[in-house]
Amino acid sequence: MVRILNGPDGGELRPDELARIREAADSLIFCEDVELDPAARDAADEIADLAVDLVESGRWDEDTAEELVSEVLACGPVAFAG
Repeated sequence: MVRILNGPDGGELRPDELARIREAADSLIFCEDVELDPAARDAADEIADLAVDLVESGRWDEDTAEELVSEVLACGPVAFAG
């Protein structure tokens, strides 16, 4: 995730978007079970919504957005299945 955020695509993110990514990752890092944690489920939805916004705005391509989603979701419990 750091590679993406420090790369050229990361430079196109606004401060509020960076905050959304950070909050989603934090929610997932501190989660033990996504199914039992509404904040973690919301975080997964939030990062997916952000990825769609970035692609639809033309600022990111689909591959980069999918990679970001995958890397943020990987912050969560191993059992997370999306």
